[in-house]
Amino acid sequence: MPECDHCGAHVSERFARVFADAEGRIRACPACSANAGIAEVARQRSREARV
Repeated sequence: MPECDHCGAHVSERFARVFADAEGRIRACPACSANAGIAEVARQRSREARV
């Protein structure tokens, strides 16, 4: 079962298909970010991880 890389919470396969990055990493989930901002938080954490 996929997990959020940030908080370790389990997420559904469907959630992972939508919000995982190109490498399959899930950087934000409903447990650690606001539902409306998951995509934005995931992009921000992805950029921070590259630096």
